[in-house]
Amino acid sequence: MSPDSSLPRPASLAELPHLYTGKVRDVYELDARTLLMVTSNRVSAYDVVFAEPVPRKGAVLNLMSAYWFDRTRHIVPNHVVETRASAIFAEGSPDAEIYRGRVMAVRRTEPIRFECVVRGHLDGSAWKEYQQNLCVCGFRLKKGLQRYDKIPETLFTPARKALEGHDENIRIDQMAAELGKKETKFLRDVSLDLYNFAYDECGSRGLTLLDTKFEFGTDPESGEVLLIDEVFTPDSSRYRPKEGEAMPLDKQYLRDALAERGFTGDGPAPALDEALLTELSARYAKAFQMITGTSLDEAMAAQG
Repeated sequence: MSPDSSLPRPASLAELPHLYTGKVRDVYELDARTLLMVTSNRVSAYDVVFAEPVPRKGAVLNLMSAYWFDRTRHIVPNHVVETRASAIFAEGSPDAEIYRGRVMAVRRTEPIRFECVVRGHLDGSAWKEYQQNLCVCGFRLKKGLQRYDKIPETLFTPARKALEGHDENIRIDQMAAELGKKETKFLRDVSLDLYNFAYDECGSRGLTLLDTKFEFGTDPESGEVLLIDEVFTPDSSRYRPKEGEAMPLDKQYLRDALAERGFTGDGPAPALDEALLTELSARYAKAFQMITGTSLDEAMAAQG
């Protein structure tokens, strides 16, 4: 694939206007219609961004998103323009190697301020809530379910995105009242279709996709709704092997490790030791290889 000749190709990232720094991603402007997302090795949990980076995490998130964006185009269009650093930066730019596997040129959109969460199995906050009152985000479930069990009916549980602090879980009727019934139904249906497609794909590769979340944006020129941000990554999804130990192959491993140390977001955050970071990195890479059928090293080499 040759570089998109319509894209500006900067010699370095330093040439571009910096627009935003998130918990994990930094966003720059390539031109009026195109943004450059750089995925870092930063990691967050309980709304805390830790000082210690997770080795190669940024490449896993970026390349796994690229994989799933390509695999789900038949369900919903997305914002991806280019994923190869060698096609984004000018020929011979050192930044093409520095950011190999961690950059994505995307269409600029107006983000829809709702997070579309789909839950097929009990884990995370859904498991905690179920233990308290047999409910998950307003849906009452039957007694006797255990952690990781399949929920009888896959749930769409939206959240209102917060500019700061925690996102707020809301009911579907609340989302419809704010966004519109037609728009809410569209996002719900697409989110469930995306989840069901990936659930089957992951199942064929020995993984269970417990839950996930999506973000969408509207193209300001066409009004088209696009899938944006990241998709089916170990940051935005929970994965478990179908056989053997139910080991988390996602950020839940970090959350559980922190909870065991008594940290769930309050008070000073503990430092992340090297053993924890190495294990988390290995779990992300394992999820990547099981899903894509390609090792992270092979995927990185293909970005040249």
